[in-house]
Amino acid sequence: MAKELSKEELDERIAILKRFRKLLEQQRNKFQEYLAVLESQEGRIEMEDGDSIAAHAELENQIVKNLASLQKVIVPMQGMYQAIMPGVPVADNASVEQLQLDLANLQKQVLAQNERNRNLLQNQMGKIKNQLNNMNLMNPYRGRSSIYAEKAVVGSTIEFNV
Repeated sequence: MAKELSKEELDERIAILKRFRKLLEQQRNKFQEYLAVLESQEGRIEMEDGDSIAAHAELENQIVKNLASLQKVIVPMQGMYQAIMPGVPVADNASVEQLQLDLANLQKQVLAQNERNRNLLQNQMGKIKNQLNNMNLMNPYRGRSSIYAEKAVVGSTIEFNV
């Protein structure tokens, strides 16, 4: 037979559920923000805009730090949520499960976009390395110890007049 919950226990479970749902929504919003930054960064990589790429990388680091700190709070809340789950109404449970599915999909999208950006950056770095190597080969001073070490024109025959 199901145990009746007191008003305090029910209120506590509802508070845990609301807090857990709010944390999941915050995490979803952060992932959406992160995905938008990654998509914007992809365009900047293609335009070879180094300053914007650096700014995007800094923003990306901040978002990842926020996600990590949020995850530190979510993990214990998830444990509490799972402990009270049998007493949670089915409709509330479904909304949390939908949020978790949305988060899983967003994580997959973020990972895929991150992989695309990484590949684009590697291609751009390869192009830049090739350009530097080509410039090095075309340098007229290559292999000389000094740019002033040009060979002076020296006569090869000596003429004596007596």
